[in-house]
Amino acid sequence: MPGESAEEAADGPARLYLLWIDPTAQGEAIDLNGDGHPLADGLWLVRSALDRSGLYHRIKWQLPEGAALLLAPLADRRDGWPKFKGLAPGALAWLRAGEAG
Repeated sequence: MPGESAEEAADGPARLYLLWIDPTAQGEAIDLNGDGHPLADGLWLVRSALDRSGLYHRIKWQLPEGAALLLAPLADRRDGWPKFKGLAPGALAWLRAGEAG
């Protein structure tokens, strides 16, 4: 990908992120560059081997210019998972399924 560093492309342990993309700007399906679970329209939990910068840019390049985007790292262990209520079902099961042993 343009501007990609070796660090961004390197495979590593999966990291957990909270991703929000303005649903009005999303258009086509987005390649999350990892495993993801939707929480609400435009809101995702994503596990990816990419670092934050690499994942941010790969998603940004898929969106129209100026589209709103937020990517925040989360601690991928039970005490670091977000608390949530009233969002799409299955998120807690998805977190548990990917939990490191």
